[in-house]
Amino acid sequence: MSELLSFADLGLSAQTIAAVKSKGFEEPTKIQTACIPLLLKDQIDVIGQAQTGTGKTAAFGLPILEIVDPSVRQVQALILAPTRELAVQVSEEINSLKGDRHLEIAAVYGGASMDLQLRKLRRGVHVVVGTPGRILDHLRRGSLKLDQLKFVVLDEADEMLDMGFVEDIEEVLKQTPENKRMLCFSATMPAPIQRLAGRFMHEPQLVTIKQDTPTSSLTDQIYVEVRESDKFEALTRIIDMEESFYGIVFCRTKVQCDEIGRKLMDRGYDAEPLHGDLSQKQRENILHKMRDRSISIIVATDVAARGIDISDLTHVINFSLPEDPEAYIHRIGRTGRAGKTGIAITFVGPREFRRFSFIQKVSRSEIRRESVPDARDIIETKRTRIISKLSSITTDEGQESPFLDIAEQLLEDKRPNDVVASLLDHFYKDELDVSKYQNISLGGRNERGPREQRSEDNGFTRLFIARGRKDGLDKRRLVDYLIEQVGAEDRDIQNVTVRDDFSFVSAPLQVAERILQTFSSVGSEGKPIITRAKPDNPNGKHLSGRKGDRYDDRPSSSDRRSQGRRPRRDNSDYQPYGRDSYGGGDDYRPRPSSFQDDRSNRSHGKYSSPKGKNGSRPKKRYRD
Repeated sequence: MSELLSFADLGLSAQTIAAVKSKGFEEPTKIQTACIPLLLKDQIDVIGQAQTGTGKTAAFGLPILEIVDPSVRQVQALILAPTRELAVQVSEEINSLKGDRHLEIAAVYGGASMDLQLRKLRRGVHVVVGTPGRILDHLRRGSLKLDQLKFVVLDEADEMLDMGFVEDIEEVLKQTPENKRMLCFSATMPAPIQRLAGRFMHEPQLVTIKQDTPTSSLTDQIYVEVRESDKFEALTRIIDMEESFYGIVFCRTKVQCDEIGRKLMDRGYDAEPLHGDLSQKQRENILHKMRDRSISIIVATDVAARGIDISDLTHVINFSLPEDPEAYIHRIGRTGRAGKTGIAITFVGPREFRRFSFIQKVSRSEIRRESVPDARDIIETKRTRIISKLSSITTDEGQESPFLDIAEQLLEDKRPNDVVASLLDHFYKDELDVSKYQNISLGGRNERGPREQRSEDNGFTRLFIARGRKDGLDKRRLVDYLIEQVGAEDRDIQNVTVRDDFSFVSAPLQVAERILQTFSSVGSEGKPIITRAKPDNPNGKHLSGRKGDRYDDRPSSSDRRSQGRRPRRDNSDYQPYGRDSYGGGDDYRPRPSSFQDDRSNRSHGKYSSPKGKNGSRPKKRYRD
């Protein structure tokens, strides 16, 4: 097949082409060029073999959107993904490509509210993207009907098999109609995938896209181990270390973009935030200023940065770890272009190494470790830079200058050294002020005092909550409620411990501050219901007195009995990013008022499950 140069050549409708162009995509990738015509014109099964970061989601997503019937409000496409993060990303990507079509796309995965998923499925959806374990849960309970299914897609099939999903996938495929079309996308083709294809696919056509290196060899890839609370300080040091920093700083959310952009501007950097809340005109103005070098830093989300084409970027900074290897490749691919070298630096928190290792493995990237520049080294670099700059502009002896008479007047009754020093102090004082750099952890050597280290564990603040199991709390309910009240994300609430009378959680400093502020006036007897844990005992051991008692993430035997442990297979939905810190638990989302009930009313609070005739609690009817 000859290589096509536009989406219009692939047989897509004008409606789809408009949606693609609105996202900033002009030309299809190789996998899209090869697969889209096959899926649109030929009613065949397809196996697509290509590396992550080659545009596979659009390769199967665009044909599905063309063929699915909006008037039939039933599941017509099922996409299986190895992790919940990828499931969310794929669903969001397909949703952004549908344009003005009236289609419902749902992400279904473990660790999210089962009630919300049930309600959405009952309302009717056209495309479901999910992890095998949770999809199987819905099939067993009858909440997911596949009678009208037209497509089944296995995305990152080799990763799903590596994670032990083969039995779940086979069980799901057994419950799909015979006349469906099956698409399998994978970076490699191991024997289990070939057996799976031979069993469930009908004479599939293999499409192989060869890619020598998924990332540019001209991009120097670096990672820096840094605590969440130190990331902004690390960013400013990296910028200051460079003579002419010109790059993009990637953040996870729009709120974080605004915050980091504002902080940079407050420090005097030429920076602008770029995210989806900005109008098209605002976005264009920011990009125009960047291309004109009026600003040198854009702080952007992944979605907002799509379609951005800025030449000669020196740096890409991953302030927040990208969600997956494909996002990582897209980010760092913005530097090291057209024969010019570039630098990509990724900030990795102590709790993010498992996810980072997966990104490094799948993207096949050699990422070397470096330390944050020391403040003294930055000052010395600036000093050398100033001397070099002034030396290059010094007027040659005998050359006339309009300022010679001013120089002579200044030197009449003062020493030359004093005059020059005064001028340098006036123009470069802030540049050589080491005190403007805050303390930071450098390569394992911590500059903070021991008391501050205890109160801020790797950028996370430990919080004490004056409610526990007696108030109807479990780990899932506690996490869901905090997320709902402060707008946090699952990953922000970690190290969850729930005891009979109290609980503990850890949250990033900014999220912890929002939690403390939200609950500052909530509680009985005028006391806040949530406070900072004592620095000397951040895990609450001072409240027990039992030596060796387990106050970590792992649930005790009573926790497991009260919450119900999830079968091992379903936990693999969380790999390779690691199991959620709150373990198992049910998915009932708490109501705001119940968390604020007075403790004297705990026996009949809204968290309490209804009791049976004999006073016992009914068993959970489904697992997380």
